[in-house]
Amino acid sequence: MNSIYNETEEKDAYIQLLMILCYTILGLVIGSVLSIGAIVGVYGTDGLGNAAVLSSGDPVSAAVLKISQVLTTGCMFILPPLMLAWTEKIKISNFYGFIKPKASLLLLVFLIMVCSMPLMESIGLANQKMTLPEFLKPVENWMRNKEDEAMKMTILLLKTRNGFDFFINILVIALLPAIGEELMFRGGVQRSFTRMFKNPHVAIWISAFIFSAIHLQFFGFFPRLFLGAAFGYIYLWTGSLWYAMLAHFMNNAYAVSVAWYLQKHNIPLAEADNSSNFPWYGYVISLILSIFLFKYLKNKTTANHGEQLG
Repeated sequence: MNSIYNETEEKDAYIQLLMILCYTILGLVIGSVLSIGAIVGVYGTDGLGNAAVLSSGDPVSAAVLKISQVLTTGCMFILPPLMLAWTEKIKISNFYGFIKPKASLLLLVFLIMVCSMPLMESIGLANQKMTLPEFLKPVENWMRNKEDEAMKMTILLLKTRNGFDFFINILVIALLPAIGEELMFRGGVQRSFTRMFKNPHVAIWISAFIFSAIHLQFFGFFPRLFLGAAFGYIYLWTGSLWYAMLAHFMNNAYAVSVAWYLQKHNIPLAEADNSSNFPWYGYVISLILSIFLFKYLKNKTTANHGEQLG
């Protein structure tokens, strides 16, 4: 097992998780106050009670939404795990295993993400068709409403008018969340759960479940769950958050790029998650390649770790 999980002088894992939770609540408060400040700074106090202003889709409202996204990501996902490392008085690069990445492993992670995209699409399409039993229809309706709300916000954030907007979206929607969410869920949560349960597989799947559930997008829950687990295993085997961040960034950047392409061709963004882009055998090939590449990554990193110990 990688040394990032074996810091004997650290506080108890349960205390670490409590600290992360407290820091996250603090980050939520700070992020909310700063976001409100940004809204008031642009629209005045009238902007606080007028949701239509922020959902208008004009350049100003889009900029305010993206500023709010940056503040939320920074305060809720980046700040808490950094504060945990500072509280433990351990260098951040050592605490989270920011080992200098190797070109061969970066390429391998890149191939894993490219080859697994059709597989993730198939899981997403199946998840979109999920229905609950009749007696749970009120719950399903609530879930659909939450999904529609999330889709409206996503469309507003992804809206692009030119190449500059696309570049900003890559930074705000792809890069920053990849850094923040990997620091939080793999670096902070998964790391603490691994110390708690002494079982990295349990830690990876619990962390992936929390990672998916916190997005409150129930009809995208399972692809996000499997993505979270994939990021978790990449972190476990490589011992470095850089590779998990790269994988997460690629997934986000692909979504941003697809949204840009659809808008360039006047295709509604709402249709992006409801259409198949690959034939059935493409999904089968994707599954086989993903399993092979993940196994190769595990074998390669295990061998490298053994050489380092030797």
